[in-house]
Amino acid sequence: MTAPTDIGIDKLMEVLRERGLPDGLTLAERRQRMEDIGDRFPAPAEATVEPLTIAGRPAEWVYDPAADQGRVMLYVHGGGYVQGSLHTHRNMVFNIAQAIGGKVLNLDYRMGPEHPFPAAVDDTVAAWQALLDKGVDPNTASFGGDSAGGGLVVAALMAVRDRGLPLPAAGCCISPWIDLVGTGQSMTSKAAIDPMVNRAALDFFADLYAGGHAKTDPLMSPLYGDYEGLPPLLVQVGTAETLLDDSRRLVMRARHARVPVDYVEWPGMPHIWHIFAPLLQQSRDAIQELGAFVRRTC
Repeated sequence: MTAPTDIGIDKLMEVLRERGLPDGLTLAERRQRMEDIGDRFPAPAEATVEPLTIAGRPAEWVYDPAADQGRVMLYVHGGGYVQGSLHTHRNMVFNIAQAIGGKVLNLDYRMGPEHPFPAAVDDTVAAWQALLDKGVDPNTASFGGDSAGGGLVVAALMAVRDRGLPLPAAGCCISPWIDLVGTGQSMTSKAAIDPMVNRAALDFFADLYAGGHAKTDPLMSPLYGDYEGLPPLLVQVGTAETLLDDSRRLVMRARHARVPVDYVEWPGMPHIWHIFAPLLQQSRDAIQELGAFVRRTC
């Protein structure tokens, strides 16, 4: 096992700013740039990764065979609904599996523009139905996701509720993107300090995923949905994110609907800082915070 390091948040932000935002790149180039994350941060040697097909989609169970495996999380990766993969998130998913004391199903849902909305929602709900059919206990299960995946967690919970299926015991939203219209004030107020996400990229992703569908559809932009009856949520966001207001408004809507929410703003953290766990102590601490929430609710 390679020991994690701590380069410090200032150094990480410097590196991210030097790398720059991918403005002007084609979708294929953006996808490859994100795949590089998986190359840079592979799953450690102690991780067990079991590929499978679930509800017609590629997926993998990721877990630590030496740790407790009593809980199940269905995880949907970020990437604006048009990029990201099992590969890009395998390391982070393994760290989450260790933190929750369980197994994580890393799902390769369909993405735009090849498969626009509502393909991602349909695939997530279908995977959940398949897990239920396999005997997974919803009381020891949760949904998790980051960025677009964080929004997809909320959308899928709404869809599961509306279809009359048993809900998981919790949902975990990391830096969630819940408003594809882009009305949050932090889209402007944080633009100068966010080294990872800007309005141009989010508009580009949203157009590709929407495929001409109204971006205010609650299953695309959960900001505009009904939260009544959803399970407890954890929302984690960094204060250096253009999407900060998406989290703040998600929490406000959820609490208004009497949904229990654990909400944590991490000072100075960039978008999905959890993915930098091999380099940053705050990333590891945030994953442990997520794990404690899941263990408490599931």
